Amino acid sequence: MSERKLTVGLVQQSVADNNKTTNWNKSAEKIAELAEQGAELIMLQELHSTLYFCQQEDTDAFDLAEPIPGPATEFFGAVAEKHNIVLVTSLFEKRGSGLYHNTAVVFDRSREIAGKYRKMHIPDDPGFYEKFYFTPGDMGFEPIQTSVGKLGVLVCWDQWYPEAARLMAMAGAEILFYPTAIGWDLNDSEGERKRQHDAWHTIQRAHAVANSLPVIVANRTGFEASPVAGDSGIQFWGQSFIAGPQGEVLAQASADQEETLLVELDMTRTEQIKRIWPYFRDRRIDAYGELVKRWRD
Repeated sequence: MSERKLTVGLVQQSVADNNKTTNWNKSAEKIAELAEQGAELIMLQELHSTLYFCQQEDTDAFDLAEPIPGPATEFFGAVAEKHNIVLVTSLFEKRGSGLYHNTAVVFDRSREIAGKYRKMHIPDDPGFYEKFYFTPGDMGFEPIQTSVGKLGVLVCWDQWYPEAARLMAMAGAEILFYPTAIGWDLNDSEGERKRQHDAWHTIQRAHAVANSLPVIVANRTGFEASPVAGDSGIQFWGQSFIAGPQGEVLAQASADQEETLLVELDMTRTEQIKRIWPYFRDRRIDAYGELVKRWRD
């Protein structure tokens, strides 16, 4: 088996306002730093162009969306081309009048879009009113082919669903990616915050284990005040991480600092793990039919 290594990076940053140019340039600086260190593949966090506007339902926030292709894809396509990297971005897509998606866009060493993925699972919780803004994705769970392999790109709330990770793996994804924007409700106790974070960390490491794939998670950091009077806002918990195919944490960022992570993945080892732990061989597909039901009554 020939040796295959891949150097991957991610950017964890805070967002102070809705000035897209400022935020894009901030991301581009970090991308340049990672590329200089040898990163071939870099991911940004969820909705990195603006503040997390889903803390309230506000029709004016739709003005933040843009078409794909559009200004954001022009900017980040140029960045990918300049540094000769594969780049995973996350954008608020205006698909048509009254039709919007939370969309990841991938560039493969050029200005051209290599592929995109529209977030499939859309939350609707206090402070995370995403169903008001985003139509669920209609592109399925299809990996994106790039020069460094097939990328299984999912988005934030998708990270809680083993079905999404499994379907990406079954379609040939070689790495799973989760651009994310998640944090604490400051009204929660310290104990509750820890349980929530530990669950988030564990479920994504479990996707790595169950599918024998590396997992890359880029989460935003920093506090973003709520525009709604009396609401506590969100303290995004950062702690972006990269895990190997047995769920081992290879690198992890802090909770409250802007950081980059850089890891050399041994993709040959990923193949070896799949041979040693042959989950896909032993799946009882003849007995899983009821998984497509909402519930078993």
